Amino acid sequence: MGNPCHFALFDLQPSFRLDLEQLAVRYRELARQVHPDRFADAGEREQRIALERSACLNEAYQVLKTPSQRARYLLAMRGPELPLEVTVQDPDFLLQQMQLREELEELQDGADLAGVAAFKRRLKTAQEQLNERFAACWDDEARREEAERLMRRMQFLDKLSHEVRQLEERLDD
Repeated sequence: MGNPCHFALFDLQPSFRLDLEQLAVRYRELARQVHPDRFADAGEREQRIALERSACLNEAYQVLKTPSQRARYLLAMRGPELPLEVTVQDPDFLLQQMQLREELEELQDGADLAGVAAFKRRLKTAQEQLNERFAACWDDEARREEAERLMRRMQFLDKLSHEVRQLEERLDD
């Protein structure tokens, strides 16, 4: 883990459940304080430090505001660094991935905006359920394997959500 801890930057205790509005408000406050433009007349060292602090703050905010990234970060804080790529040994999850991808392809082929909207709602519900399940187990060492599995599922659904937004943009054109 790099220093300082992302949570500490925002004066937060490590937790999966965060008030994202409060996080955004705090981010804007801190961003104003460390923005490199405020140090335009300062020496080269102060300018470099301000740039580094700003970059660190931006990275921390991106990680904490995104549930799957926050989950990965929390797990890394509590144990060994997690590999980015891993062979998934979760047949139910693999089957679900295939089914969701096939459904998304059918929606794309049919240019079905209403179907995409319904798919997006179901995806959001699935993400919320995963978030709740992760929140319930991430800090229990006995359930670490389950938490890692849930985090990987969260990452997949994030990627799928991104693909759905791209499809919506293409269909809107």
